Amino acid sequence: MKPMTHKERFLQTLARKPVDLLPHGDGLWGETYAKYVAQGKLKEGADQVSHFDMSWRGGGWLNSLADIDFKDEVLEETEETKLVLNGNGATMRTWKQRSGTPEHIDFKVKDRAAWNELIKPHLLKLDRRRIPFDSYRAAKQLAAEEQRAFVWAGVAPFEQMHPICGHEYMLMGMALDPDWVKDMVNTYANLTLMHLETLFAEEGLPDAMWFYEDMGFKERPFMSPAMYEEIVMPGHKKLFDYAHAKGLKVIVHSCGFVEPLVPGLVRAGMDCLQAMEVKAGMDVLRIAKNFGDRLTFCGNLDIRIVASNDRRKIMEELERKILPVLKMGSGFIVHSDHSIPPEVEHDTLRFFFDEGAKMARRVWHNNQH
Repeated sequence: MKPMTHKERFLQTLARKPVDLLPHGDGLWGETYAKYVAQGKLKEGADQVSHFDMSWRGGGWLNSLADIDFKDEVLEETEETKLVLNGNGATMRTWKQRSGTPEHIDFKVKDRAAWNELIKPHLLKLDRRRIPFDSYRAAKQLAAEEQRAFVWAGVAPFEQMHPICGHEYMLMGMALDPDWVKDMVNTYANLTLMHLETLFAEEGLPDAMWFYEDMGFKERPFMSPAMYEEIVMPGHKKLFDYAHAKGLKVIVHSCGFVEPLVPGLVRAGMDCLQAMEVKAGMDVLRIAKNFGDRLTFCGNLDIRIVASNDRRKIMEELERKILPVLKMGSGFIVHSDHSIPPEVEHDTLRFFFDEGAKMARRVWHNNQH
C-alpha cells in the first residue's frame, strides 16, 4: 500500500477504509508532560503532537460561559484551593497545585425560572469574543503544513448545561420538567451553530468535528436511553446534521459507561465513538458487533495496562481489541481509554503508538496494491 499522510489515514479511518498505518493520538496529563521534561525525554515547551507524531491537531473550542463579562469572584482561598463564583452563576472549588475536576458547591440555576432570568438572555446573540479565531487559524495552518488532520473540538449541550445547574438539578429537570432541559439543549445547540457558522465562514472548515459529551459514570449512563432520545438527541442531531452538511465526520467523546446511548447517538449521526473507558464497563468488541458497519472506534485500550509498562501485556491488549474490529470492516484510531497519566513511561507511550499503528498491516498488508 502506498504511504499515506496523517490526514489521509485519519480521514480514511473515519470512512472505515483500509490504511497503511492506523492513526494515533492522545493527551498527556500536565504531570506526565512535566515528568518527561524532568527526565530529559521532552524539551520544555515542546509540542506533544509533533513529538509523538500524532495524527491530528484540534482547535476552535468556543467559550460557552453564560456571562462572559462577569469577573470571577474569589469567595474563599486556602493554600490548596480556591472557591470561585463564575459567569455561569456556579460556585466551584478548584485545586491550585494539581489537575482535577472542580468540585461543584452551589448553583444559582436550579429550575426553569432561574435559567430564563439569569442564563438564557446571554446565549441568544452572536458574540465574537466566544470564538478563538487566532488559535483556530494557527492550529489549522500548522496541521496543513504537517499534513495532519485538523479537527474542530468543543463541547455539546450536555457539557454546556451542567456547568450552569450541576448534574443533579439537570437530571432532576429531565425527570420533572423535561421541557426546561429541552429548551437548554436547543438554546446551546443554536448558540454553537451560530458561532461555528461565523468561524468557518471566516477561517475555513476543519477536516472533522469532535464533540465532548461526558454522559456516563461507572456502569451507568447519566440518563436512560429514552430520556437521551427525547431530550438531548434533538440537539445532537442538529449539530451532527450541520457537520454532515459540510461534508465532515462526527467524533463523539464520552467518558463513563454510555453503551446504552450508542443506538441513539448513531441515529443522531455519530460517525466515531471515542474514549470507551474500560473501567466504566465499556467494551469495543461488544459495541462493534452491533455497530461496526456504521462506526469507527477510538480508544478502549486500557490505560491501566499501558501504565503497567509491560510491553507483552500492551501488545496483547492492542491485538485483542484492534485486530477483530478491523476484520469486521470498521476503523480504529489508536488512543487510550482515557488519557496519559505519569505512570506511563515515555518510551512505553512511543511503543504503544508505534505498535498500535502497525496493526493495520496485520489486516491489510499485501491486500492492497
